[in-house]
Amino acid sequence: QPGQPAQPVAGDATGWSMDERLYNQVWGMFEDLARTAAAYRSAVDFADSRMEQELDKVLSDPRSRIGGQGDAAREAARAKHAQLVDQARAALDRDLAQLRAEADVVEPALPPAYARWDNPVWHGYQVPMEIPMALRLGDLHLPETEDLRIPMLVRLPLERGLWIDSGRSGSSDASLADSDELRRLALDTAVALAARLLAVYPPGEFTVHVIDPAGSGTSSFAPLVQTGVLASPPASGAAGVTDVLARLTQRVDLVQMAVRGGASDALPPGLDTAEQLLIVNDFPHGFDDRAVTRLRYLADEGPAVGVHLMMVADRQDAAAYGPLLDPLWRSLMRLTPVPDDHLADPWVGHAWTYEPGLVPPGSQVIQRVLSQVATARRSWNR
Repeated sequence: QPGQPAQPVAGDATGWSMDERLYNQVWGMFEDLARTAAAYRSAVDFADSRMEQELDKVLSDPRSRIGGQGDAAREAARAKHAQLVDQARAALDRDLAQLRAEADVVEPALPPAYARWDNPVWHGYQVPMEIPMALRLGDLHLPETEDLRIPMLVRLPLERGLWIDSGRSGSSDASLADSDELRRLALDTAVALAARLLAVYPPGEFTVHVIDPAGSGTSSFAPLVQTGVLASPPASGAAGVTDVLARLTQRVDLVQMAVRGGASDALPPGLDTAEQLLIVNDFPHGFDDRAVTRLRYLADEGPAVGVHLMMVADRQDAAAYGPLLDPLWRSLMRLTPVPDDHLADPWVGHAWTYEPGLVPPGSQVIQRVLSQVATARRSWNR
């Protein structure tokens, strides 16, 4: 209608495919919300600063103490402040309404790689034949927009490992949960992310390994184990840790040598060429100094040759290593099992609250999807 903003359309962005257009549209929404919030905060800061200056001027003028001039000036300053804040809020609300309308059409149109677990697209899930552009790690929002969630998308293949922080953070949600609950939620977050990665890669293109030295994650890893999508049962004990790390380290070395020598077709015939994900639970339990060195090597060198790391750990548990592990933690993207405002955007640097993409309570979507993945793998391997 004349004078009205255009109705949003899913996929209304540049790109060669719908996958790319939706990816670019989500990032456009992310940037729009960041800049809209920045404009609102800047306007409120200006109004606050202006009111303070006017009130200081009133207080510094002796004439304002005579009669009601001072009170009138103060009321005028506060009224002007309220007007400026109301104008800023009106502009923010207008932009947010447009972004909400866009989110309402974009969210239902997202493919599995970008969709929440409660999206109906999972009910019609089919194992893909192509690798998607990106993967949804969770949702992001700002204090001004509690009801507007922006999907947090990262490009595939992953350029950095992931660290699901099972320790206590400064967020109110983390303070309400005990340490056992946080560890369980962290494992559930890791399993949900691993399941999503398995679901969006073609059959045989993604392999998952699990290190669970003390077996503390048995119940959380059950969907991965029971559906048969893991490369092997979760490794336990110091011997299991050593074996998995040795095999993945050897794979990184072989692929690096092949790539540097320009002989990618000369890899050993039994080598799994799929992307590899190693989930490490309960670090540093079961790790000696040699295993820690190999883990750091995988974190640094692995992503470039298709070996990715997902740590489920509380940094305090590894405090005995001191600064030795600081490069490891810095190399990983930190995610939290409960909402926490620790991520910054690349445009204005707001502190965004991250929410993990967990499965709705009672839902069997992960088991159903992983069963389809396992069936497709068996057919592909014949």
